[in-house]
Amino acid sequence: MAGKTFYTSDIAVALKYDGKNAPKVTAKGEGVSAEKILELAEKHGIPLQNEPELARILAQVPLGDEIPQELYIAVAEIISFAYFLSGKVPDNLEDTSIN
Repeated sequence: MAGKTFYTSDIAVALKYDGKNAPKVTAKGEGVSAEKILELAEKHGIPLQNEPELARILAQVPLGDEIPQELYIAVAEIISFAYFLSGKVPDNLEDTSIN
C-alpha cells in the first residue's frame, strides 16, 4: 500500500493508493493542520512531494473521495517515482522482464 503527501507552504494533502483503485484523499489541511500532516508523513516514511499547483487542486477533492480521473496521470507519475526511489514495486505488478 502506498501513500503520498503533496504540499505547498500552506497546504498539505495526503493520498492513499492500494494498487487497485484510484488514490483517495485521506487527509488535507492548511496552516497548522498542514504542518501536522507533514510531520506524520515524515514520521511514517511517507514520501513528500512539493507540487503547489497539484496540492491546491487535490485540496478541493472531498476527504475520503478518489481523485478525479483528470489527475490520474499526474498523480501516477509521482507515485511511480516514489516507488522507484524506495526500490519498491506495486504488489500487483507482474514480472515483465524478458529472459
